[in-house]
Amino acid sequence: MIDQILITGLFLILLASLIFTDWPAVGVFSCCMLAAYFLGLVDTDDVLSKASNSGLMTLLVLLLVSVGLEKLSWLTRLSDKLVTRSYAMTLVRLGGVTAFFSAFVNNTAVVATLAHTVRSNRYHPASKLLIPLSYAAILGGTVTLIGTSTNLIVSSFLEDATGKGLAFFDFTVIGLTGTALGLLAMAFSSRLLPVSENGKIDINEYLIEAEVNAESELVGRSILDNGLRDLEDLFLVEIVRGEQLISPVAPQEFIEAGDKLIFSGDIKQVAVLDAFPGLQLFAVEEGLLQENMTEVIVMPNASIEGKTIKESAFRAQFDAAVVGMRRGGKRLSGKLGNITLEAGDNLMLAVGADFNERKNLDKNFVVIDDSVGRVRTSPLQNYVVTIVLAAVIILATTETVPLIKGMAFLLVCMLVLGVVRGSELRRRFPFELWLIIASALTLSQALSNTGVVAQISDFLHHYLGALGPYTALAGIYLGTLLLTEMMTNNAAAALVFPIAYGLAESFGISYMPFVMAVAYGASASFLTPFGYTTNLMVQNLGGYSMGDYFRAGLPVSLVYTAAVLVLIPMIFPF
Repeated sequence: MIDQILITGLFLILLASLIFTDWPAVGVFSCCMLAAYFLGLVDTDDVLSKASNSGLMTLLVLLLVSVGLEKLSWLTRLSDKLVTRSYAMTLVRLGGVTAFFSAFVNNTAVVATLAHTVRSNRYHPASKLLIPLSYAAILGGTVTLIGTSTNLIVSSFLEDATGKGLAFFDFTVIGLTGTALGLLAMAFSSRLLPVSENGKIDINEYLIEAEVNAESELVGRSILDNGLRDLEDLFLVEIVRGEQLISPVAPQEFIEAGDKLIFSGDIKQVAVLDAFPGLQLFAVEEGLLQENMTEVIVMPNASIEGKTIKESAFRAQFDAAVVGMRRGGKRLSGKLGNITLEAGDNLMLAVGADFNERKNLDKNFVVIDDSVGRVRTSPLQNYVVTIVLAAVIILATTETVPLIKGMAFLLVCMLVLGVVRGSELRRRFPFELWLIIASALTLSQALSNTGVVAQISDFLHHYLGALGPYTALAGIYLGTLLLTEMMTNNAAAALVFPIAYGLAESFGISYMPFVMAVAYGASASFLTPFGYTTNLMVQNLGGYSMGDYFRAGLPVSLVYTAAVLVLIPMIFPF
């Protein structure tokens, strides 16, 4: 009895921490797992077996393979042909291509690649295309086993429970139907999105800082005399002078040594500030020039989130300095180095030679500018990797070669061909995701060991039994969907799976419908920017509000849900 109370308490703490706090999921899961271990709810063999679970190992290999797949140039070659004068045709092309590539490649990489094309197009406001881009990537990820990490996580749990994971195309029929209907709904709901004419670059939201040196010729002269009012695409919004903030800045305001001049405008025009003697950019102060600039978005739970640029030791961590910063729809004020960083912030960085080799990049940023640090694959590399990938999928589908063995061979081919490097794989190794899933598997074992899963399943069966298994299936799906919108897709899948599997056992029916309900429910993040990384990526790029996601996402969520709940019992009978 005491064991059941302890594991139930840990589970409730885990759930509350993920929903109501901004603590990193990896820390929450790890602490709860260690508590379960030290309390004797699981033994050492349980922890070690879950950490080396074959399904989890398959997940890790596939994620490493995706590092190489996202470098293939097929998508980049197609990107310039996706946007046309016709908005409807653009949605069809952009949505279809995004969904297809997201079925095989990390959807974050797909969105990052196409976001540049969307923002630089000359036909349509980017704000009318960026949310559809994210939704198409989410929908496409539901089509195959490797389309999203969520599918792989569910497969890992299933393999741990039954000894056999999900097949590569188990998701395809329902995923393709849901994707087609979702894209159709998106064609109508996207018209509810705001029109942001500055969506291509959002020039009025970038914050750029320059300091006036003591020997500068600008000192002692007015803003007007110095020509700082006549800059094209840059506007002086305020001056930081010691503890004083001067805003708005009058043309007759005299400049003093040490003044921080805060501009907003087109970040690509910062070079014009070099023409003013003694005016030094923040990035130059940090030790980098602005020739090699790249744009990034701060990831959720990044180590720098909640810290200022100065506090985070940005230059030392990333071999990069911040040239400009913007936060969609919000006015930034004050010294650049003193602004607290938030998830979703766009930073324009001046990068050093070691920037792309830093191990912490992927935990902190999504790189969305394709002009810096991009490794271009050769035609030979493209064709060989694509052919081997197709062969691996065919062999795995026919059960001729296990998926993990085929993907391991593909990874070796990428190393031999030079598509990826060993140092890059070490940097991109998904350690945190491995820790989350291993911890979740261990906690699931603890719930099973203490009989809590059986009790929860019996309780749900008691109240849902009279309504039939279909109602229970719908409840599992909707519960997973709700948790996904409130936390993250991977955490939601990890939490709901043991309950869904136990509920199927209590009904004495096939577990497959409930397993698939968890997988599809965990990918149904269309209503908020928080449940899926790609939604957060485009939030700042398009200057979207929460209401924009709800208006555009509700029709997509409804038709996707209808397709899933109708087709699951047909494809995977009870």
